[in-house]
Amino acid sequence: MFNPEPLPQKPFLYHALTLAYMGDAVFEIYVRQHLLSRGLLKAHELHKAATRYVSAKAQARMMNHLLEEGQLSEREQEIARRGRNAKPATVPKHTPISTYHMSTAFESVLGYLFLDKQTERLEELITYSLSIIDRNEGQRNEGED
Repeated sequence: MFNPEPLPQKPFLYHALTLAYMGDAVFEIYVRQHLLSRGLLKAHELHKAATRYVSAKAQARMMNHLLEEGQLSEREQEIARRGRNAKPATVPKHTPISTYHMSTAFESVLGYLFLDKQTERLEELITYSLSIIDRNEGQRNEGED
């Protein structure tokens, strides 16, 4: 396993956008592993399926569920609040700013947990979050029958 040099400061002290930068990368890896475990093997299918999880809209939905269902600790809520209130240099054209802010909150929490080496908690939140999208996809597919 990769063993990076020690961080120059505690993860909690990093700017929320820095935490989100790391959280984005971490979540992408977990999503890819999740999709492979579900039997998706073709690159095009993997990419298409991954967008259902890593889009700002999906991440905002996951963050809202985590907050509404009381899944976050006080520290995680504080990180999420900082992520939500962060002012990014750029904003995607086709995404409402409120959605983008909530997705940044989600990524900030994941980045914090990763950098703080809270792997068990990170995986607990990611598993829970992936299940939110999976349930939503299942409900959508049932409605198509």
